[in-house]
Amino acid sequence: MFKFRPRGFSSLRADLKLITRKKSYDAIVIGGGHNGLVSACYLQMSGAKVCVLERRPVVGGAAVTEEIVPGFKFSRASYVLSLLRPQIIKDLELKKHGLKVHLRNPSSYTPLHEALWSKYPAKSLTLSSSEEFNQKQISQFSKKDAEAYPKYEKYLEKMVQAVEPLLDLPASSVKRLLEDDQSLLRRAWSFYKDKRLVRASKALSSLSGSDLNKFLELMTAPATKILDRWFESEPLKATLATDAVIGAFTSPHDAGTSYVLLHHVMGELEGVKGAWGYPEGGMGAVTQAMASKAKSLGVDIFTNMEVKEILWDSKKGAQGVATAKGEEIKSRLVLSNATPEITYLKLLPKEALSAEFRAAAQSIDYKSPVTKINVAVKELPNFLADPTRDQGMAGPHHQTTIHLNCESVDLLEQAYSDARDGLISRRPMLEMVIPSSLDKTIAPPGCHVCLIFSQYTPYHLRDGKVWDENTKNSYAKQVFHNIDEYAPGFSSSVIGYEVLSPPDLEQIFGLTGGNIFHGALSLDQLFTLRAGGGSGPSPPDTPVKNLLLCGSGGHPGGGVMGSPGKLAAEEAIKLLMTNYSKGTHFR
Repeated sequence: MFKFRPRGFSSLRADLKLITRKKSYDAIVIGGGHNGLVSACYLQMSGAKVCVLERRPVVGGAAVTEEIVPGFKFSRASYVLSLLRPQIIKDLELKKHGLKVHLRNPSSYTPLHEALWSKYPAKSLTLSSSEEFNQKQISQFSKKDAEAYPKYEKYLEKMVQAVEPLLDLPASSVKRLLEDDQSLLRRAWSFYKDKRLVRASKALSSLSGSDLNKFLELMTAPATKILDRWFESEPLKATLATDAVIGAFTSPHDAGTSYVLLHHVMGELEGVKGAWGYPEGGMGAVTQAMASKAKSLGVDIFTNMEVKEILWDSKKGAQGVATAKGEEIKSRLVLSNATPEITYLKLLPKEALSAEFRAAAQSIDYKSPVTKINVAVKELPNFLADPTRDQGMAGPHHQTTIHLNCESVDLLEQAYSDARDGLISRRPMLEMVIPSSLDKTIAPPGCHVCLIFSQYTPYHLRDGKVWDENTKNSYAKQVFHNIDEYAPGFSSSVIGYEVLSPPDLEQIFGLTGGNIFHGALSLDQLFTLRAGGGSGPSPPDTPVKNLLLCGSGGHPGGGVMGSPGKLAAEEAIKLLMTNYSKGTHFR
C-alpha cells in the first residue's frame, strides 16, 4: 500500500523572516482557517492593518486541499460546502478570486444491504431537490411517508426561517443587552437600533401558537421523536437521522439532536436553499479564495508560524502574541481562531482568567465520534443496489452523500453504543462522498477520490488501546470490508489512503478532542452559552480585554459557515473605533 506524504495544495506561504520584533498590527488573527481569514478580510476592508499567523505550512485550517497520494487532491478534513453565508461569498468576492462550486443533485443515496432486500420492496433510497422525484423514491417504502415528506420539508423550512437570523446575530450583543443595567425604555431603544435584533425578533415572532411550540420542541427534542411522528419507513428515518448526529458524540434518541439536524439544513448555494456542493479543487479552494482576497486587501499571511502564547497585561489585556520561534508581535487586538480550550487554557497565562471562568472553559464538551478516511481508488464503487453498466461513468448516485450502515435508526444506535463503551463501532455509520464524480480536477483520469466520514469512534479506547498505526489500518480495512458488502471490489480498487482518528484531527488541525465544531452543539453550548458564556462573556467577547474569539467555538458554531469570523470582525472594528475618530483609517 502506498505510504502517503501529505503535501499542501497551496501557494500562499510566507517566510518567518518577513516578521520582525518591531512589527506591529491593529489586529493579529491566530489561525488561518476559514473563520480567521473571514475576520482578517473584514477587518482589513475597514481600514485596519491585519496579519494572520498559521501554524501549518498551508492556510485553510480544516477546510484545506492536500495531495495525500500523488495525483490525488483531497479535501482532507471538511469535505462538502453549503453553510458558508451568501453575504460573505458576496462581500469577499470569492467567485472573482477563483471559487467555483459544483452543485449536487441528487444529494443523498442510501443503498440497502443485500441481506435486507427481501424485507423491502426497493434496494435503495435516493433524495434530491425534486419533490416529484423524492415522492417516487419514498413511495417505494411507504406511500404514507411519500405524502408526508413535502410537508416535513416545509415544516423544516419554516423553522429554518425562524432561526436563520440568529446565525448573523452576535450572541455577545444580546447578552450585553439582557444584562445591561439601564431603563426598560433605553433597552427598547437599543433593541430598535439594531437591525439584526429586529430581524431575528420578527422571525421568531412569526411563529405563533402551535408553530412556536413546534419550534421549541425542534430545538430541544430527540431527533427520533420528530422523525417517528412524521415517518414510518426505517431507511428514510435513518437517512434523515444522520444529519442529526453527524459529528456529534450522541445518539439520535438524545435530547437536542433535532437542533443539529436543523443546523445542517440551513445552508444555501448559488441561491438554492439547502443545496450542497463540491468546490472545484477541493475545500481548500474556499480558503484559497479567501486568502487571495485577504492578500489583495493587504493582509499579511504567515504560515509555519505557531503562536506559543498571547501576550497579556493585567491592565491592558491582550497586547499581541509570542511565537514558538521566539518572535513577539504586538497588536491592539488579538482574534483567536483556535478552539476555546487552546485559547483560554494553553495560550493565556492562568492569572488572565477568573477561577470561575477557567472552570467553565475546562468543562466544555469536545467529545468527538469522527474518524475521517481519505481514499484514492482506481475505479468508481459499483453498488449492488444500483449497478453501473459503464464502470467508468459516474451515475447520479455517485455525486451524493452515500449513507452506508444506515438502513435503520437501530444501526446508528448500536454504533453509538459501541463507542460509548470505548469500542470502535463494529458497523460504523459511514457517509462517503466522491467529489471527483463532478470535479475532474482532483484525480487522474479514470480514478477517483473517496472521502469517508465515519462514526462512532471514541478518542479514548477501552482497555488501554490507542490509535496507533495498527489500530488505524485495522479500522480502515474494517470500513473497506463494510463498503465491499455494498459495492464489491472496493477494497481491491484502493490505491492509497489516510486515516485521521480523533487524536489525529486534534494534532493536525488543532481540533480539541477531534471535535469538528470546536465544541459540541449541545443545548448547554449554544448561542449565549457557547464557549463558557454561561460563566462570562459570550463569544466573540472574552473575559480578556482586547481578545476576541473568531472561530467555530463561538456562535453559531461549526461547519464552513464563516459567521463566527464575520461577527468577531464586526466586534473588533467597534473596539478599534473607540480609539480613533469616526471615519479615520487605523493605519
